[in-house]
Amino acid sequence: MRTTVRIRRAALVFTAIGALALTGCGDDGDGGKDSKDGGDSAKETGSTPSVVLPKLDGEKISVAAVWTGPEQANFVKVLKEFEKRTGATVTFVPAQDPIVNFLGTKIAGGQPPDVAMIPQVGAIKQAAEKKWAKPVGAEAKAQLAKNYSQVWQDLGAVDGTQYGVYFKAANKSLIWYNAKAFENAGASEPKTWKDFLATAETVSASGVTPVSVGGADGWTLTDWFENIYLSQAGPEKYDQLAQHKIKWTDPSVKDALTSLGQLFGKPSLIAGGADGALQTEFPASVTQTFTGGDQPKGAMVFEGDFVGINIAQTKAKIGTDAKVFPFPAVGAESPVVTGGDAAVALKDSKGAQALLTWLASTDAAKIWAEQGGFISPNKALDAASYPNKVQRTMAEALIAAGDAVRFDMSDQAPQSFGGTPGKGEWKTLQDFLKNPKDIAGTQAKLESDAAKAYKS
Repeated sequence: MRTTVRIRRAALVFTAIGALALTGCGDDGDGGKDSKDGGDSAKETGSTPSVVLPKLDGEKISVAAVWTGPEQANFVKVLKEFEKRTGATVTFVPAQDPIVNFLGTKIAGGQPPDVAMIPQVGAIKQAAEKKWAKPVGAEAKAQLAKNYSQVWQDLGAVDGTQYGVYFKAANKSLIWYNAKAFENAGASEPKTWKDFLATAETVSASGVTPVSVGGADGWTLTDWFENIYLSQAGPEKYDQLAQHKIKWTDPSVKDALTSLGQLFGKPSLIAGGADGALQTEFPASVTQTFTGGDQPKGAMVFEGDFVGINIAQTKAKIGTDAKVFPFPAVGAESPVVTGGDAAVALKDSKGAQALLTWLASTDAAKIWAEQGGFISPNKALDAASYPNKVQRTMAEALIAAGDAVRFDMSDQAPQSFGGTPGKGEWKTLQDFLKNPKDIAGTQAKLESDAAKAYKS
């Protein structure tokens, strides 16, 4: 259940992404057999529902998630369709990271949400161990069996019991860039880490700072590390470190931090330098790359397919103004790291189980897919649902990887180590961004925090 797309296989698919000249071309494409109970909304649109949902007139359901802004708005569209089909009333509850702490407070106060969208594998495990999570019902399991590869089912299971329904996935191994800034600098898409650093210098020489880093959000820094580590150390070592079967003082970690330090150790290559990066939240790291025309604050920004939703807040067009290439190969092959958000029921109610069934369906995935900034692990979703070829290609590559997928390392860790602002891996890598020369000290702190979190 440790995921990251099998390197060689996925890298071949992604090499073509940056070269695509793209226009929006979403279309529908749902179809199937008539359902006895699909809700009026589906009938009004002329599409045939892919899932049977119960009538829940008068039932109130609350859903907690850390999503804000456009992500929250798009998820609410999914919930609104569920309301139309069932008659239930669904309330979105804004949550904070770490979500396990947020849920613990709600549960202690006797007011847990019916369902929580949990973004870490480790957090699902904690919720199950604390007896907060309720097992997935038969209807949702049937949707999972029909629509999901085994690996995505396994990621939502703890000790053989299904607790999570993965609704949103991500490819977290992409470098997005300002096409005009690259063109003016005479820069081309790099294939290797060495070439990436050389490209950064080329862009810098043109008068534009090359790399925008959202260092105020520690999770972005864990993604930098994980991509470098996976490519350089390989999948087996990646699995071992993810499970803390090797220590963070291992030489492989030193090698990865050394490579990352080649970028972080040159403040001139980072928008605002280290101090500026540490004050830049992830959304701003994207928008500042695609505003200012050919003189942005940064020419490139690293993160997943979900960057597209932040680009949409600017005037830049994906495929023309904003292009993308695979994370460069630090070792033999480019890495591909994936993440995701799973729906977990915290109340054993008919409404909560119906919502899990809905989120496991093709119909629910299609609603957000059409909005962009989203990839579904649902293999039955028609790729034509995605609004452009960039999004479609990334989604198809994720699905094509099938059971060879591996998951974001920090999201597999106990939340106190891999998913808490100001603590553990997030804080230590922020400190490393400030002082990338202290590799040994960074390793020692990571190992100390990991040992406590894993209770090893």
